[in-house]
Amino acid sequence: MKYALVTGGSRGIGKLACLKLAELGYNILVNYKGNKTAAEETATAVKAFNVNATILQFDVADKAEVEQVLGGWMEAHKEDIIEVLVNNAGVRQDTLMMSMTDSQWGDVLNTSLQGMYHVTKTVLNPMLMNRYGRIINMVSLSGLKGTPGQVNYSAAKAGMIGATKALAQEIAKRNITVNAIAPGFVKTDMTEELNEKELAKMIPMNRFGEAEEVADLVQFLASKKAAYITGQVISINGGLYT
Repeated sequence: MKYALVTGGSRGIGKLACLKLAELGYNILVNYKGNKTAAEETATAVKAFNVNATILQFDVADKAEVEQVLGGWMEAHKEDIIEVLVNNAGVRQDTLMMSMTDSQWGDVLNTSLQGMYHVTKTVLNPMLMNRYGRIINMVSLSGLKGTPGQVNYSAAKAGMIGATKALAQEIAKRNITVNAIAPGFVKTDMTEELNEKELAKMIPMNRFGEAEEVADLVQFLASKKAAYITGQVISINGGLYT
């Protein structure tokens, strides 16, 4: 059976990515860290597409947890293949660098950048042996231009962008694509506290993006139609640039 794994798949962009990948016919592995209820709700919604859904609780920042839970699932399902990986899990802890704590730096880098490494490393060898795969990394406008008050987040996402471009070149011959999606301001739990009315004035389209618009791009990049696209960072930001 063919699976797609979405980290941070219980809510927001991650949840909608799960649904869009289920629409392609993939069975879905919904990773979550703490909100089991939300993960179960996502799994239920996925099953409406007549595919399987499994929730997997692990912290992407914790290498041992990733190996135990995700590695354990793979060991128990040797006949099944993870064809699509969406590295979506991420956290924000915004503050100016002068007042940033070590934990605020470490938590953000460990979840986005280290988390991408831990999960990708775990699924990569079987993907290489299968000679097919789609890896999609969720980055950010902040990783492209840098955002004041987000030195940690900008650094984490910029690191993911560099890794995306390098890994894409390493594994292209195995028919595995690696791309990144860089959303601007999108309506999710992570942007609830932002002043949308004021910030929308900076955006040429005068609005925040919808999570479903990002998930539609995930679906396309995961499809066979995107076979010749790799090593790219695709912005989805309503025209907002530096």
